[in-house]
Amino acid sequence: MALRDKLREVISTQDSPKKIATSFAAGIFIGMSPFLGLHTVLGIGAAWLFKMNKFVTIVGVYITNPWTIVPIYTFATWLGARLLGVDKIIPPLKWHAMSCSYRFNEVSFFLWPFVFGSTVVAFVSAIVGYIIVYHAVVQNRGK
Repeated sequence: MALRDKLREVISTQDSPKKIATSFAAGIFIGMSPFLGLHTVLGIGAAWLFKMNKFVTIVGVYITNPWTIVPIYTFATWLGARLLGVDKIIPPLKWHAMSCSYRFNEVSFFLWPFVFGSTVVAFVSAIVGYIIVYHAVVQNRGK
């Protein structure tokens, strides 16, 4: 099923426009959050805990997928570095000392820009997603 088809199902779901938009926005926020690998579980858990529409939440979560996650997280890390004032995000690599601890130390430069940037991107995307879906549901029901 294509994304367009899933979005059609989302806007024709028989819940209130507010509940549909909130469920979708929560899904987008979780899907773009820094909790890579836990998105589906967190989406289902949040939908259950806050009594949101599970299908709509999971569609929002799956906005990030193997095709979109690399550009989203790359942009989010870049944005996080800019917002945190990190000047040099990619340190020079010492290929002759490529141990596990060395790699972890080098990747740690990315941690806070990644976490902060992906949280900012997730928050903004959730707001935009809420507005778009809310108006799409209201417009679809007005026909």
